[in-house]
Amino acid sequence: MADDDDQVGAFWRQLGLPGLIDVHTHFMPERVLAKVWAYFDSAGPLVGRTWPIAYRFEEDERLRVLRGFGVRAFTSMVYPHKPGMAQWLNGWAADFAARTPDCLRTATFFPEDGAEAYVRAEIEDGARVFKAHVQVGAYDPAGVRLDAVWGALAEAGVPVVIHCGSGPAPGKHTGPEPIGRLLARHPRLRLIIAHMGMPEYADFLDLAERYPGVHLDTTMAFTDFSEQTAPFPRAERGRLAELGDRVLFGSDFPNIPYGYAHALEALTRLELGEGWLRGVCHGNAARLFGV
Repeated sequence: MADDDDQVGAFWRQLGLPGLIDVHTHFMPERVLAKVWAYFDSAGPLVGRTWPIAYRFEEDERLRVLRGFGVRAFTSMVYPHKPGMAQWLNGWAADFAARTPDCLRTATFFPEDGAEAYVRAEIEDGARVFKAHVQVGAYDPAGVRLDAVWGALAEAGVPVVIHCGSGPAPGKHTGPEPIGRLLARHPRLRLIIAHMGMPEYADFLDLAERYPGVHLDTTMAFTDFSEQTAPFPRAERGRLAELGDRVLFGSDFPNIPYGYAHALEALTRLELGEGWLRGVCHGNAARLFGV
């Protein structure tokens, strides 16, 4: 991975871009990140396979590496796995964004008492994007306890990156069906489907065609690592091209088992054209987030 800086820089310069926007990166409190890494190291049940962390560095070094790639804006995806965590994580993320101006201020929530109030407070205080993790949180995203939260987010037009596909391992509430119910109730939501909805790619493309606020991020999709177990259907490349203005680049940095440049190489291999790549890697997110 020593050549990653050069390869990544060459990628976006050849496209005539000012750099990259990465909508799916993880910065979180150190003790939380350590637990996440330990879970990956153990190949826990939600991972299901060997998963070496490619960028296991201290926070300052991770920021240096990401900026060295030419990433001009990124997120700090935090997510709770139980009640009582979200507000603490949101406080940390707000402080991180305040000292990291190239980070889009990120927040999260959980189906619990007070969730609507703290989500509205985060929106009013400047949160740019929220993270929801249906697999880890093990909750129904369309459940009644989150209805007012989704209503507030739809009203404000703040995007939500949501891990709702059944990869790398299915959960009780993963898959397109709960998201379909959610969107039927809140059709104006700006949902960013993490990992392209892996492995239910076609179903989430259906939802994107039906609801104009639905976007998809490329996080880990199309890479050699993911193609081994959840290959993207070649027959769906046409729809991927047609929805190109709502596809956003995401990496899952630093928690990826390969070099950053490979995620971009995987996009190039789709052969959907330079215009598509420019939109995915910068233009679409720049428009969505106003950066």
